[in-house]
Amino acid sequence: MTHPDIQLDICGDEQEVAVVRLTRGAKRNALSDGLVLALRNIFEQLPATVRAAVIDGEGPHFCAGLDLSELKERDAGAGLHHSRMWHAALERVQYGPVPVVAALHGAVVGGGLELASACHIRVADETTFYALPEGSRGIFVGGGGAVRIPRLIGAARMTDMMLTGRVYNAQDGERIGLAQYLVPAGTAFDKALELAKRIAQNAPLTNYALVHALPRIAEQPADQGYMTEALMAAIAQSAPEAKQRVRAFLDGKAEKVSKD
Repeated sequence: MTHPDIQLDICGDEQEVAVVRLTRGAKRNALSDGLVLALRNIFEQLPATVRAAVIDGEGPHFCAGLDLSELKERDAGAGLHHSRMWHAALERVQYGPVPVVAALHGAVVGGGLELASACHIRVADETTFYALPEGSRGIFVGGGGAVRIPRLIGAARMTDMMLTGRVYNAQDGERIGLAQYLVPAGTAFDKALELAKRIAQNAPLTNYALVHALPRIAEQPADQGYMTEALMAAIAQSAPEAKQRVRAFLDGKAEKVSKD
């Protein structure tokens, strides 16, 4: 399924990085239902060569959230199913086949912040700002933000954002955990692509463990987390690629970690 407001490009020497770009710049990349469904379909159907992905937004803004022109009167049941549709789509980003890096700039607002929070690494440039204006509009987050965003910044900060309309700039957003990287204006995509290419060089099973197992371990009681970790470690180290990489390190053929 293709959609005019989203574009998929595969890049890298081995076609290992997918670049998913929202192309609705004139609407600040506001998320229509069709666009959300197209995003889900892309992550369900990534080519087998892809080992990492970047999500970017065309124009000066990453994503200004839900397209309010599509907001219509729904009864409780219809509203529930609409929210669950968003959940299913962003689930494919967070728990899809590969790690995802978000290239943030300009508005990362409402549903845009929900989308960013479903990614595994967020790179923000100095133009980035974050907000959750749903509180002032008489609505509530419905795309998974109530689960994902407090895990990044805590429930108290999210509550403040929604109660007061507080807007975080790029610097404060990085400080509280909305982004892991802060780069000069106009360079978020370049940095995100650089990171995605680096991630794509990891052993696929290790990347899978970090995307799928680590978040679940973090939510488990300690004794269950330790067991899940042990099982995942055993599986990962048994992979042929892992054995080759360890052997290369022991033979002095792999780079050692340094502070530079």
